[in-house]
Amino acid sequence: MSFHRLGFGTYQMTDRSECIDAVTTALDTGYRHLDTAQGYDNETYVGEALADSDVDRADVFVATKLDPGNLAYDDVVETTRESAERLGVDRIDLQYVHWPLDTYDSEATLDGLAAIVEEGLVDHVGLSNFTPELLEEAIEGLDDRGVDLFAHQVECHPLHPQEELRSYAREDDHWLVAYSPIARGEVFDVPEIVDIAEKHNATPAQVSLAWLLDKESVAAIPKSATPAHIRENYGALDISLDPEDVRTIDGIDREYRVVDGDWTPW
Repeated sequence: MSFHRLGFGTYQMTDRSECIDAVTTALDTGYRHLDTAQGYDNETYVGEALADSDVDRADVFVATKLDPGNLAYDDVVETTRESAERLGVDRIDLQYVHWPLDTYDSEATLDGLAAIVEEGLVDHVGLSNFTPELLEEAIEGLDDRGVDLFAHQVECHPLHPQEELRSYAREDDHWLVAYSPIARGEVFDVPEIVDIAEKHNATPAQVSLAWLLDKESVAAIPKSATPAHIRENYGALDISLDPEDVRTIDGIDREYRVVDGDWTPW
């Protein structure tokens, strides 16, 4: 199963019809990487769309995430089985720890991740929303258990470029998977991005995605329930930014984090 760098996110798609229609549109458009989570309450809908699609299951990379309340050893194993059942798959391609919160334990949770790999429930394991310090600790713990970290999913876009975590991904040889890759629309009003979009006859969303895909070891999972936007985002694959474009976006002096609060680990 190959990993596709431009995936399709399903956050907040809790309506059955909306979710199935969106995932179906994504698969028909060409996306071959689907991202969901136990906490999204739509694994069943994603599975239904996948089962009904003309696209072969073997060609689609399916990722989900463990809820923060399911990170004790037994819960990691049992709820991973339940996620696979809801998704209608024999094996999950990538299982993340969604947040290092609540029941997260650097020993028991990592033991659970090693167990689901050993049992063949998943092909790969990932982490999400870890600080550099927590990430380093977890990678060392996984290494001790003979498990490689496949991906770390965090908010990442031109207004929150995550240089340290991207550098860590390159050095450790794992993927940094960018969620909220267009900053929930904030990139639409950034002059530098707007100018580059006009230059390439593209949209600011496509430029932001192309900028991410230009980076080594970075993938992106844009999310939309609107068919036109789903197809439009996929068009980012056809955009080739000039080195000058990349430098301009790299140099944007503005910081905006979509996901933040007292409850986050940072």
